[in-house]
Amino acid sequence: MMDVTRIPSPCYVMEEKLLRKNLSLIKQVADQAGVEIILAFKAFAMWKSFPIFREYIRFTTASSEYEARLAYEEFGSRAHAYSPAYTEQNFSSFLKYCSHITFNSLSQFERFYPMAAAASEPISCGLRVNPEYSEVEVELYNPCAPGTRFGVMADQLPDVLPKGIEGFHCHCHCESSSYELERTLQHIEEKFSRWFPQLKWLNLGGGHLMTRKDYDTEHLIGLLKGLKQRYPHLQIILEPGSAFTWQTGPLVASVVDIVENRGIRTAILDVSFTCHMPDCLEMPYQPAVRGAETLPADAVKTASPGDHIYRLGGNSCLSGDYMGSWKFDHELQIGERIIFEDMIHYTMVKTNMFNGIHHPSVALLHEDGELEIYRNFRYEDYRDRMC
Repeated sequence: MMDVTRIPSPCYVMEEKLLRKNLSLIKQVADQAGVEIILAFKAFAMWKSFPIFREYIRFTTASSEYEARLAYEEFGSRAHAYSPAYTEQNFSSFLKYCSHITFNSLSQFERFYPMAAAASEPISCGLRVNPEYSEVEVELYNPCAPGTRFGVMADQLPDVLPKGIEGFHCHCHCESSSYELERTLQHIEEKFSRWFPQLKWLNLGGGHLMTRKDYDTEHLIGLLKGLKQRYPHLQIILEPGSAFTWQTGPLVASVVDIVENRGIRTAILDVSFTCHMPDCLEMPYQPAVRGAETLPADAVKTASPGDHIYRLGGNSCLSGDYMGSWKFDHELQIGERIIFEDMIHYTMVKTNMFNGIHHPSVALLHEDGELEIYRNFRYEDYRDRMC
């Protein structure tokens, strides 16, 4: 058990033991299924931990020129890239740092492929396709919703693909199961398999939450093996983000004040939901808090003082920077630590400096119990971003 008294507040703490457990499972799936599983930086990009990742995987995926450079310089391999739109200003960076480049549209491919074909290092180009099917319920995260800006539909493709298109990329999932993938594959094959003989690779994107406790990895392996048997010439690629760092560490915070308004008690913390846990508000979802019972959000409105039920509020001036309700077994005290579970994926990559609120430190808890502080943030970090 982590000794929270050793940890500065606030602080993201990734636990090496839990990370290696996830990486081992992912490598096992990749090896048994005969596919390539790569890390999507959009969910996690803490580069000081990359030496651990390199023991298990070879490649990463980037959605911007900065992520591509991070892959090249810090992970040590060229990235698989996808961006909704490349520009004349940034495409040369993708050429330098990437081995695979996926285009969102035929017009983007036509515009930039000549540059990719002339690059000094070989680059495999592909198209993002839209199977018009996704089981993601939150529209903010649904890449196949009607009117989406992502991908080419089957009726927009010519019978013979333009020269230079070697792969299809498809992203339809968000923290999804293997059974959702099974149903999605039916739509992908129905709409796009007639072009597969013209391709070298098929990227099934991210959202495959194979490290979740209830995920059926044997079913996933069977699906991927079956796909490879049907199309043995295709290299199959998956690029999950959350799966790599799912349940690998918390965000440690502290109570700085407790306020009450019309019977609703809010513990104000030294972190912010909008600044440091934005997915909680966007998805939305109420994270687990160690040592507390998660209750329906409105439970705080009818709680009596003896119930020890609190809202948790962020330390920003955004009125909606709060969540609730949680039930504790005691009355909260100023200075007490609050531990938000599973706060490594889609947190650090999405944090912001709204209000200039102090950023949480970033740390790795090694398997031997040593706590390594990767970074403490300072005023200069805020100042330099505001210039």
